[in-house]
Amino acid sequence: MKFGINNLTKSKIDKKFLGKVAKKTVQELKLKKFDEISIVIVGDKRIKSLNKKYLKRNRVTDVLAFDYGEIFICLPQAKKQAKEMGHSVKEELAILLIHGILHLSGYDDKTKISYNKMVNKQKEIWQKLIQ
Repeated sequence: MKFGINNLTKSKIDKKFLGKVAKKTVQELKLKKFDEISIVIVGDKRIKSLNKKYLKRNRVTDVLAFDYGEIFICLPQAKKQAKEMGHSVKEELAILLIHGILHLSGYDDKTKISYNKMVNKQKEIWQKLIQ
């Protein structure tokens, strides 16, 4: 599986690191339904527009995943969440990427139970990645 990483912001990101996170997450989940996953790093305006257009939610969000293998991650939101959680932006981007790939593999976070299941799997994968 190939991973395309496109940074549409002016901030530098570690594409090589995100590629490794994506590859290991896909391997862990045994996800085979895509030939390529596109990862796009965007700003608040773009993610809000996508959220409104496709999910009818007129607000900024941290990550959106589309069934055709595209994941959008909002860098300003990742920076905000990283600060709140007390870890690096690099780590937050990785966590959001894992979250997006979980969505592509069929996980959802619409109910409290499914959200908790998804977050637990996300933490499990992250722990394996940082060992």
